[in-house]
Amino acid sequence: MQMTVVESWIEAPLKRFVVDAGAELALLLHPSGQVLAQHGFARSVDVMSACALAAGIHASSGELGRMLDGRPFRGLHHSGRTRQIYLAEAQSPRGVFVFLTVFGPASSLGLVRLYFEELVAGLVAAAPPLEAAPGPAL
Repeated sequence: MQMTVVESWIEAPLKRFVVDAGAELALLLHPSGQVLAQHGFARSVDVMSACALAAGIHASSGELGRMLDGRPFRGLHHSGRTRQIYLAEAQSPRGVFVFLTVFGPASSLGLVRLYFEELVAGLVAAAPPLEAAPGPAL
């Protein structure tokens, strides 16, 4: 499957994650639902649907966590009959991202979590510095 990225610095850490963790699908998005990178999706409508659902789940689970425990839930896992999903928040110098991955029986939640931490470290290392906001024109 082909990987598509919006910004080139995301590609190497995401490729490493997909290979190491054995992910079938991977999606990196802004919390608003805007896709930054995807791997494994065949149709763009599937990417858009997954982004909308992931952003909604991230926002609602964050609020539920704040209500129940005083802090947002940030790592969510669901085990299905044949595949599992892992949804987590990735902090980087470029801001907060939401990461969604789908994996099958060839991988495990422990491996996905381990390589997710490496993905976040790779994104932090690869992220270009933020440009300073321009001052007032006058």
